[in-house]
Amino acid sequence: MTNTANVATMTNVVIVGAGPTGLTLACGLARQGVAVRVLERAAAHADGSRGKTLNPRSLEILADLGIAEELAALGRTHLPFRKYFEGAFVNETEPFAGARPSATTPYPASRWLQQPQLEALLRERLAALGVEVELGAELVDVRQDADGAEAVLADGRRIAAEYVVACDGGRSTVRKLLGIPFVGEGDPEPMMVCGDVVVEGLEPGAWHQWFGSKGAFMLCPFEGSPRWQLQASPETAADGSIVPPSLESFQRLAVEHTGREDIRLDDATWLSTWRVNVRMAERYREGRVLLAGDCAHVHPTAGGLGMNTGIQDAWNLAWKLGHVVRGLAAPALLDTYQEERLPIAAWTLDVTSAGMAAVVAGIDTPGIGVEAGGVGDFTGLSLGYRWSSLAVGGAPAEGDAEAQLRAGDRAPDGPCPGPDGAPGRLFERFAGDDFTLLGLGAGARPDLAGLPGHVRPVRVEDRDGEVRRAYGVTGEALVLVRPDNHIALVTPAAEPGPVHAYLARLGATG
Repeated sequence: MTNTANVATMTNVVIVGAGPTGLTLACGLARQGVAVRVLERAAAHADGSRGKTLNPRSLEILADLGIAEELAALGRTHLPFRKYFEGAFVNETEPFAGARPSATTPYPASRWLQQPQLEALLRERLAALGVEVELGAELVDVRQDADGAEAVLADGRRIAAEYVVACDGGRSTVRKLLGIPFVGEGDPEPMMVCGDVVVEGLEPGAWHQWFGSKGAFMLCPFEGSPRWQLQASPETAADGSIVPPSLESFQRLAVEHTGREDIRLDDATWLSTWRVNVRMAERYREGRVLLAGDCAHVHPTAGGLGMNTGIQDAWNLAWKLGHVVRGLAAPALLDTYQEERLPIAAWTLDVTSAGMAAVVAGIDTPGIGVEAGGVGDFTGLSLGYRWSSLAVGGAPAEGDAEAQLRAGDRAPDGPCPGPDGAPGRLFERFAGDDFTLLGLGAGARPDLAGLPGHVRPVRVEDRDGEVRRAYGVTGEALVLVRPDNHIALVTPAAEPGPVHAYLARLGATG
């Protein structure tokens, strides 16, 4: 802000909210050397299970941030769905039963774990980068002008920043302060009650799902924890009102839906209700303030896309905001954040609404469980930005528009030995915050004269053509891969001009 007389501290970026979205963004910025403050209104870190699934695309992102090994030690990748109808066992299915890593996809299956476990790992990673989450820091106002922004806290502190990013959830204070419409609709009455409980009398190797004429009752276990996540159709009182969630209500629901007296619940925490809300922010940017995660979009739970979509918002924004703050790109690059992510949010609202409708419709059909909601690609691996102004070149072959890899798509993994011949992977080369320029084919030379320092040239020894097949390349080519591991452009190796033109258009200074 121009008037800084009362500003006590300054930083590059203020992030409001310390959930998975805010923490992912903070890690992505901090490792670029961007000064960042993370403000969390709550006085303590949340411990309710909440989101419980990381899809394959989010796992790739988190691996790039440096927590792959830690994640591998938590949760599970295979969780059977054990389904009952009117109390009787019907069948058991496992959505990722046949999923195995491949050359192009190291994480073919989702990982099941409690959201607080992920948040703790991200906080540890952030602390290693020199940033601590500031608890009890409630934002009450945000101001901005052409020169910067200012976050005003409830205790009177003011923080000046170049940019503010709102990651403060569906009831976002920042979005409301900006007056950005949250367009959509929501149900006034709860559709589900939720909670974390200790369960006795039930085998913890599966997600137990009871459906029938009375609705749904589900108990999902967590690896290495005595606690399960409970989701159920609400109990109704004699007067027709919804009974608030409680241990006593949960126990009555358990008996009603399962028909079993031996399943005992105890120590209920994180008591919550869930209403269907399908809403999206009208815009993702207001000057120097940007929105991400639930602050920008809320939708049904089908497919478990909430936490994942927020992480992927943050991943898209982190490199762009970091490059702008570091002077590697012009501020106009930030306009591509909404250009790319708002259509993804619209798709997410549509596909999760369709998925929720499919689950509700299947409640009266024996053997149907929550997998009925899988009406789209919930892995995140096929989601890209072909429409983006950052996706340049190469129309697909006629009749092959969907199958052929194109600019804007996720860049596949593949074998990529190091200069010393030691085994390696493309994803290892992509890791970090630079662009990567791949040289594919024996004569392709990616170490172009005048290449900026934030573009990493990598010549790929691809003797059997495996990587070229994955990238849809014949002959010799240069492939420019963005810091978020999406393809920027593909050009013949003998024609490197488009690479320089692309980087110049971003305002890169080297």
